[in-house]
Amino acid sequence: MQTTRIGDAHTYDAPEHFDMACLRLQGKEATRTEGMWMGMSHLLPGGRTSLKASPQEKLYLVVSGEVTVGNGNEEVTLGPLDSCVIGRGEPRVLENRTTLPATIVLVMEENVV
Repeated sequence: MQTTRIGDAHTYDAPEHFDMACLRLQGKEATRTEGMWMGMSHLLPGGRTSLKASPQEKLYLVVSGEVTVGNGNEEVTLGPLDSCVIGRGEPRVLENRTTLPATIVLVMEENVV
């Protein structure tokens, strides 16, 4: 078993993420995993990502606040404990449109060839 205490989680830079602080909880440099990793992001009011697709499937779970998730055709606003999946190759954008911070957990496949 491998454990990451939130106080020991390291930040990481995610390209095209704005007004967001990202923490690695599992996988990559945090722990040994096979096929996936987990991160948590804090979005300030107005925090967002670019609309961009990747070859990895992504699972999002809102922990607190509200996060609007879109794919360029539709969007949904998720609240605490709401979740969604973004399929491989599907574009996604995240945005905090509120005046309060939001926290979201991401589980993502490792790089897909």
